[in-house]
This record gives sequence, C-alpha cells and structure tokens, in this order.
Amino acid sequence: MKNIKKIILIEPKSPDRHIFGQACMPRLGLPILGTILKEKGHEVRIYCQDIKKINYSDVFSADLVGISTTTSTAPEGYLIADKIKAHHSKIPVVIGGAHATFLPEEALSHCDYVIRGEGEYVFPELIEALENHCTVRNIKGLSYTEGTVPVHNPGYPKPVSLDHLPIPDFSLVLEREKMTVTPISTSRGCPFHCSFCSVTPMFGKKYRFRNTDLVIEEIKRDKKKRIFFYDDNFTANKTRSKVLLEKMLENNLRPEWMAQARVDVAKDKDLLKLMQKTNCFIVQIGFESINPLTLKSYNKGQTVEEIEESIMILHQYKIKIHGMFMFGSDDDEIETLKQTVKFAKRLKLDTIQFLTLVPFCGTKVYSDLDAAGRIFTKNWVLYDGHHVVFEPKKMSPFELQIETFKAMKKFYSLWRCLKSFWKGKSFTAMARYWGNRTLKKWGKDHKPLFDQLKLFSRKLKINRKV
Repeated sequence: MKNIKKIILIEPKSPDRHIFGQACMPRLGLPILGTILKEKGHEVRIYCQDIKKINYSDVFSADLVGISTTTSTAPEGYLIADKIKAHHSKIPVVIGGAHATFLPEEALSHCDYVIRGEGEYVFPELIEALENHCTVRNIKGLSYTEGTVPVHNPGYPKPVSLDHLPIPDFSLVLEREKMTVTPISTSRGCPFHCSFCSVTPMFGKKYRFRNTDLVIEEIKRDKKKRIFFYDDNFTANKTRSKVLLEKMLENNLRPEWMAQARVDVAKDKDLLKLMQKTNCFIVQIGFESINPLTLKSYNKGQTVEEIEESIMILHQYKIKIHGMFMFGSDDDEIETLKQTVKFAKRLKLDTIQFLTLVPFCGTKVYSDLDAAGRIFTKNWVLYDGHHVVFEPKKMSPFELQIETFKAMKKFYSLWRCLKSFWKGKSFTAMARYWGNRTLKKWGKDHKPLFDQLKLFSRKLKINRKV
C-alpha cells in the first residue's frame, strides 16, 4: 500500500435532539488519536459532525478514514463508512468505540478493520503495518476479515498509559471555534460496576490517573476558560482530586469547570472547599433513582438519604447540580416517575435528565434483558435514553415513554423557567428555557413514535393475556 499521508477522522452526529444540544464539544478519543498521528508525520483532519458538516470530496481524497461511534451514532457511522467504500473501495476504513468493541462483526460488515477497546496504541500500529505491507495478525485488539471470515485478534494486554498521551490538539477539529467548552480527561476506568454502565466493560475497574502536572499544563493551554473534565467519575479518588485542585490554585488557574461525580463527593468538606475555590460551576451526578430497590438492582452503592444530603451540601457550597435519573428498572412503577419529579423540584436541582434505561451492549442489563427476550428493537439510533427499546416489568413501553416525557416537561416548565429568571438565576433560567423549547420540538417531532408505541403496547398486553 502507498504511504498513508492524509488521515480523516470522523465522529458521527447525534441522531436526535437532546438537552446538551447547545454544547459543541467533541468526545476526546479522536483529538487525542489525531494528535498522536500528527506527531508521527500524518496530515490529520477531524470532522465532528455535530460541529461541522462532512465534506465528502475531502474525505474521498484521504489515504485512510477512522470513525469513532457510540451505540446511538453507530448507524450514522455505518452510513458514512458505506458511502466511502461505495465511492472509493480502496480507502481503508477503520471503526472504533464502545459499540464496535462489543459488536465487532456488525461493524466489520461496513468497514475493513475494527479496533476493540482503547485505540491509542492499536491505530498507529495498524497504519504502520499497512504502510509496510506487513501482516495485521499480530496486532492486539484488532478485528478484520480474511475472505468472508471475521478474525478477532486477542485483546490488547495492557491498558493505555494516560501519561504517554499527548495534550490533544483541537486545531485538528474542523471549525473548532464553535466549541464552547474544552474537554479534558484526567482519568479512565471506574472502581464501581453499575449494572447499566459500559465504562467498566470498556475501560476496566482499575482507576487510572493522568499525571497532575500534565493536566495542569493542559489547563494552562485552554483559551476558552470553560472546562469539562471528561472523567466518568472525577472524584472517585478524592485524594488525587484534591492534589489536582490544590495545584490549580497554586498556578492561579480558576476556569469555570464542570465534571461528573457521585453522591459521595459531598462527604469530603475539604474537597468541596477546593471545588468552590477553583470555580467549579456545576457537577453532573448520576442519582439514577429515588427507589431504593432500583438503586440496589443498578448496583449503585448509594441510598436515597445520601442523594438528598449530597444535593443540600453541594448547594451550600454554591455548586450547581445536573441530576441524572434513569427510569424503567424492574422495580419502577409509574408512581416512581411522578415522585422523582417532585423530589427533583423539592430539592431544587438546577437541571436534570430523566432518561429511560438503555441496555447497552456489554452490560449486565443488556445480557439480562436480551436473554429474557424483552428487547424489542435493536435499531441503535434509538439507544440514546430518550426512546424506550425494551419491555418494562411494571408498565408498558408506551407508559414508560410518555411518563418520562411528561416528567421532563414538568421540570422544564415555562413557569419554572420564569421563576428562576425572577430570582436572578440566569444560568438556571436559560437552561430551563432551552429544555422547555427542546422538549416542545421533540414532542412534536415524535408524535408518530408515541402512536406506534401505544399500538405496540396494546398488542403486548393482548399477547400476554393469550
């Protein structure tokens, strides 16, 4: 094969409207990978489709294309790959990401190679092999086909060292000036193992840190002064988090920052003080449920009392909260959803997401529901938390869908938006207005979905009686 000079990397667009629709921010996988490839002498361009429309003339002139997908963006990624192969079959197309990791053979029907798991070591090794006409049989973590037979090389034997990764060069992202927030990753993995989450199957339970000095250097380079720490749990190791925040203070770094955390963040007052001093703006917390039985089935390791206490304490430190809840466990009833809305309003959560349970491939929830025959669609576009894709136990699919939508509408009512505005809470007012506007459009666009689910639920009820 000729020299692989020009490489195009693509992050497919989100399939539907969602509450974070205004946040123009790519996932970090491709910017990090693109920077590695750039340092090796390749010409790299990154299309984040939510930011920049794909110029296919540009893509068709590439020597290799890489596509990174989630479950809900996989169908769009496949369409892009198919279009490339139809136009220019000799351009190698590589697909990676969590969805392709767990369903590599599905992805292989649209591309030449699939990278399973973390790609920072595997991708450069693949390119080198292609350039030097070497076999790919020894490349760990790679899937491909020989003739029509899929081949899955053994997985990569060790996790990626975060200290060996470069600071991502966002200039590779086309129209990066539209990015409103700079994403920074300080860790990978999660010491917890929630039954619905694909983080542990993808990255492992070992919690890996990036060297604090490297993170500080990355923050210093940020020009937007608004940061989102992309870690799945920024405060999983509180000692490490405090060291980082203390170094931020030493270096006079106080960007407006956001991160994901668990309720146990509120148990460490020293950590909260540092978060406040370093200008933590909002934390996103997966509360998931106020039903104790649901929390137990999700393996969350937290109580409703701890959820309530964490909200009150974080607010005492003037830290806003984006609360994330997931409806549809086998222990949830319609009344559970209604009580959750009241809970969120009573505790004065700043913003929320009420999502339906998503059975992502690779998770216990997926294997349990799939084995029971309760997943009624594998149209991955619908796997975004806004569409019901399985049969709940204590309500119909339609009831779960409509009650989740109603719950969102109640929280993001125009009246609550105006109340926030009158109280001088500009961020909350704007967020609630955007939520209200988004939900109105979503409801209008998805009326056929409601009708279809209603009919489907009736058929299910009849079949169960028979």
